Amino acid sequence: MDPSLLVVVVIVTALVFDFTNGFHDTANSMATSIATGALRPRVAVAISAVLNLAGAFLSVEVAKTISSGLVDDTKIGPEIVFGGLIGAIVWNLFTWYVGLPSSSSHALFGGLIGATWVSAGADSVHFAKIVDKVLVPAAASPVIAGLVAAGATYLVYRLFVRRRGGRGFRVGQIVSASLVSLAHGTNDAQKTMGVITLTLVTAGSLPAGSAPPVWVIVSAASALALGTYLGGWRITQTLGKGLTDIEGPQGFAAQTSSAAVILLSSHFGFPLSTTHVCSGGIVGSGVGRREAPVRWRMAGRMVIAWLFTLPAAAIVGAAAGKLASLGTAGTLGVGVAGIAFGAAIYLLSRRKPVTAHSFTVPEPSAPGSEPDRLAA
Repeated sequence: MDPSLLVVVVIVTALVFDFTNGFHDTANSMATSIATGALRPRVAVAISAVLNLAGAFLSVEVAKTISSGLVDDTKIGPEIVFGGLIGAIVWNLFTWYVGLPSSSSHALFGGLIGATWVSAGADSVHFAKIVDKVLVPAAASPVIAGLVAAGATYLVYRLFVRRRGGRGFRVGQIVSASLVSLAHGTNDAQKTMGVITLTLVTAGSLPAGSAPPVWVIVSAASALALGTYLGGWRITQTLGKGLTDIEGPQGFAAQTSSAAVILLSSHFGFPLSTTHVCSGGIVGSGVGRREAPVRWRMAGRMVIAWLFTLPAAAIVGAAAGKLASLGTAGTLGVGVAGIAFGAAIYLLSRRKPVTAHSFTVPEPSAPGSEPDRLAA
C-alpha cells in the first residue's frame, strides 16, 4: 500500500476509535445526572459533547505520553499502529454491546502494546513507563476516587442534607457533571491525538517528540464530541442504576470527586481511565450514603472487565498488527475484518436497542426522598 495512503487510513481509523471512545464513555460524565433527573438524556449528552470538545484544547501532556512514551517510535510503522487501533476498537464495541463500562484508554494501550510487541519485539515496548504511567494509575485511581467520593458524600449529607434540607443540588449536579465532561475531553481526546502524532512520527512526517499539530487536535476533539453526543446508552444504564441507587447530593459528590482526580492526572500527563475514576466515584458515593446499597456483584463484573481489557485488546492488536505488517493484502484483511465485526455488533445491538427513550426520567425530587430510578 502506498505509504501516504496508509497514513490516511490509520488517521481515519484513529478517529473512528475516538468516536467509539466518545459514545462508550458518555456515561462517565452524565449517568448520575440522568439517573436523578437533574438532566434529560438528550440535553445531558449535548452538554457533554460541547464540553468534551472544549476540554480537548486545554492540554497536550497526555498526548505527548502516548506519542513518545509507551513504545519505541523508531521501530514501528503506521501499519503497526493500525493493528493496535483495530484491537482497541474491537474491545470497545464488545464491551459497549454487553453494557460494561471498561476503559477505552486501556483498550488503546493494550492494542498498541500487543501490535508493537509481536511485530517489532519486546524491546520496542517501554514496560517501565507502562507500569509508571498506566498500570499504577489504573490500580490507584478508582480507589482514590472512591475514597474521596465516600468522604465527600458523607460530609454533604451530614452538613447540608440533614441540617438544611439539601436543596439546590440539581444545579450542583449539572455543574459537576459538566466539569467531568470537560475533564474527559482534556484526558481522553489527547489519547487519539497522541496516536495520530505517533503515526506521523513513524511515517517521517513529524520529528520525534513533536506535539500534536493543530489539525490533529481539532479532528480528535470533534470525533470525540460527535461520539459523545450520540450517547452510549447501554453503559449509561449500567452506571446510572447498576452500581447503587443515586440521589442528587450523592451524584454531586461522586462527579465532583471524579472531576478533581481526572483533571489532576491530566495536569501531570497521566493517561488515566475516566471509566475507572467515575465508576470508583459512584461506588464510593454509595458507601458514603449508608442508605444506598452498593451492588458489589456488578462492581465485581466491572473489575473483571478491567483486568481483561489490556490483555484482550493486546491479543487482538497483536494479531491485527502482525497481519497488517505483511503488506497491502494483510492491511486490507485487517480492515475488512474490523468493519465486519463492527457491523455484526451493530446488528446484534438492534435486536434489543437501548436509546435515550429507554430511560424514564422523573422530575427532580427533593434530596433525601426516595431515589429516582431508571427504567430498564
